[in-house]
Amino acid sequence: MSVVDVNEVEDHERFRAELASIQPDGRRRWIFARKPRGRFTRWREVVSAILVSFLVSAPFVHVRGHQFLLLNIIDREFVLFGMPFWPNDFYLVAVLFLTGIVTFVVITASIGRIWCGWLCPQTVFMEMVFRRIEWAINGGPVEQAKRKHGPWNADRLWRTGLTIGVFFAISFVIANVFLSYVLSSNTLLRYIYDGPLAHTELFAGLVFFTFVFFMVFYRFREQACLIACPYGRYMSALVDESTVAVTYDFVRGEQRAKWGKDDAQMQRKALSEGRAIEHRQGHGDCIDCHQCVTVCPTGIDIRNGIQLECVNCTACIDACDEVMNKVGLQPGLVRYTSLRSVEAGGKHPFLTRRVIAYSIVWVLLMSVVGTLFAIRKDLDVVVLRQEGTTWVTSTDGVANFYRLQLINKTGLPMPYHIVITSPPGYELKMLGMPSQIASMQILKGRFIITRTRQASVSSHQAVVLKVVYADGQQQQVETSFLAP
Repeated sequence: MSVVDVNEVEDHERFRAELASIQPDGRRRWIFARKPRGRFTRWREVVSAILVSFLVSAPFVHVRGHQFLLLNIIDREFVLFGMPFWPNDFYLVAVLFLTGIVTFVVITASIGRIWCGWLCPQTVFMEMVFRRIEWAINGGPVEQAKRKHGPWNADRLWRTGLTIGVFFAISFVIANVFLSYVLSSNTLLRYIYDGPLAHTELFAGLVFFTFVFFMVFYRFREQACLIACPYGRYMSALVDESTVAVTYDFVRGEQRAKWGKDDAQMQRKALSEGRAIEHRQGHGDCIDCHQCVTVCPTGIDIRNGIQLECVNCTACIDACDEVMNKVGLQPGLVRYTSLRSVEAGGKHPFLTRRVIAYSIVWVLLMSVVGTLFAIRKDLDVVVLRQEGTTWVTSTDGVANFYRLQLINKTGLPMPYHIVITSPPGYELKMLGMPSQIASMQILKGRFIITRTRQASVSSHQAVVLKVVYADGQQQQVETSFLAP
């Protein structure tokens, strides 16, 4: 693809040739977003409070002896919603990962980047935690801009120092929370009790990731969504004209026209009489107030249409609705809708053939996941013939040695015993193995199977073992018995 010359791009398409956060000379344009107010913002605050509470508390909640969420890559221990996964459960993790990808595809193709604006940890922490702290310390966007471009006086120094200190402290807490997902909360609390000097390498890594989180929220900010996040990249391949997203109703809004004195007088008169405002000929509902731009955390103008930088945070919807209510116009000039719905002047079905096809694939994957979890056992049994041996003879008859591996996937101790169900005339004896498996334990040992004098003689015999465990649950395992 050839490089587009920005100077040759028409004004109304200029936004497609440059990022809102980058100045024409290549320097970064710092975004000072205004605090939005409205119904979507209130709902996002509720959702964000729930998500932050869940993120912080999940590692410290235990279900049946398991941490609710654990992603211990080092020791290959994974627990999802209280259910442990072992290395031999990798196929389940792979299917879950694939199902998660398809879930994102279905959601994005139908209702756009709802993840980015409402559920993404980067957005939640940036907009609902760090940005609000910044507003509390440094004031609104006008005060922030003046202070940033002004001299380094005492006022700017203490505000900047306090902002950095608070941001770094919260980043340190976030780094510890994420560490609890990797090492487990019990291990983290034990390390905290031991002190940083007892685990210097781990503490150095913790400080490093604290600095990374700090720089993301203090400096990198929206660039993480525009540059680093892969989801925003493949989003453009999933969104089409029927996708429901934050959209500007250009049919109703154009042509834009700022309000003058006559419009203000007409507004006050219409509002006092309870009438709708009559626009001048050729003018739409958009009064070109730019409030939708001032609240945008990525600095775009939603009126230009769908853009890669838009995370569907709904701040522009609340800002526009607030203005529409003030001037007596119908809210919803910027709203959740699709491009085809706007062009059609009304509702347009978002369940296109593509979305239906994605949904069918998702339902099939969910059925596979449900089936695999339904047949998953709490005890994993592996029986292998002992390497390097065939058979041995004794006074009792011919014997074979076997290796046994038992994995207790529950958080409770599990008693067990193994018996031979067929053929008759074979006896099993454990070789020094305990009769109980501790919680989350991999128990390895040996046992011996002896063919007695009463058994039928065969050089290769299939032997079926029954493992009984945990309230009468049982599994059958088949192995082979070799004899002369």
